[in-house]
Amino acid sequence: YDWCSAWVKTHGHPLAIVEGRIDGMLAFLLPLEIQRLHMVRCAQFIATRFTNFNSGLFSSVFRAKAAALPATEIAEALREALSDQADLISLCNIPLDWRGERHPLADLATVENQNHAFQLPLGADMEQTIAPLNAKRRRKKYRVQIRKLESAGGFEHVQARSAREKAQLLELFFVQKAARFKAFGLPNVFQAPETQAFFHMLLDLDRGGSDVPLELHAIRLKGEHDGKIAAIAGLSRKGDHVICQFGSIDDTLVPEASPGELLFWLVIERSCRNGAALFDFGVGDQDYKRSWCTQETVHHDILMPLTATGRLAALAQRSVTRTKAAIKGNAHLYGLLQRLRAQATTTSTKAPGTDD
Repeated sequence: YDWCSAWVKTHGHPLAIVEGRIDGMLAFLLPLEIQRLHMVRCAQFIATRFTNFNSGLFSSVFRAKAAALPATEIAEALREALSDQADLISLCNIPLDWRGERHPLADLATVENQNHAFQLPLGADMEQTIAPLNAKRRRKKYRVQIRKLESAGGFEHVQARSAREKAQLLELFFVQKAARFKAFGLPNVFQAPETQAFFHMLLDLDRGGSDVPLELHAIRLKGEHDGKIAAIAGLSRKGDHVICQFGSIDDTLVPEASPGELLFWLVIERSCRNGAALFDFGVGDQDYKRSWCTQETVHHDILMPLTATGRLAALAQRSVTRTKAAIKGNAHLYGLLQRLRAQATTTSTKAPGTDD
């Protein structure tokens, strides 16, 4: 609720909260908002661009009955509820199977999302957690990172506590991430003022306890780079599920020590101590995620057109999603495109008469 509330307050899109009932009893809630995308009114999960997966809220009674309910009836009920609100229902990044349970909407028509998510099941301590990985290599890498940082003057793992510390660290994350996106020729998805305001508001919504909308961790250096922040990670927790929402590094500071990788070790170790069962690296296929994770979750999108405009938009979205999935499924082609994009960015920054 805090996550959705912060997004609504900072973005102001019209809401369409869908309430489902069976025999008068509340069965589910779908927290949706209406966005206009290329003149198409799209009903989608609140803050879907910055959520690592989506689901909705479903009662235990509905979850038990959902498999026996005809998907056509559920689809028709959704169409009726939103027919005056949207051209297209677009429910993205839904895992059809999650922690041993089938999603209640899994039988609706779906298309596989181009991005998968990656998780690491947690043991009672770090030794149990890394046992399914290459534990010996993982421990050695951790010791080497520690030695390199100690030889450079030392470091400390910090969690932002005060309002001032949180705000300063989040602003530094935006700076570090912008530089990283620019270096790789990627658009800065955190650039919009309302998006930055959203994350600032999440930090202010921490009410204590184990469930936290957003908390910030960092590697702060000592010695030659005293006080400098080499790596930042933003985490959320709901129940026993910890999600890494974002991360950044300053690659000008002791890059040989891989401070970003070290920070993952430290926050995963802390999650083990605090009783979490799953550390989620979120959507997007990256080498560092595969090096940590033993679990890969496939996401799907539910696309349900409500008007003729919506049918065209759904067709286009399915085509784009399948094309992206095919490209990302081809490691050689995806790597080539990334290199070309980075080269194009480098060329544009060096062009005469342009601003840096």
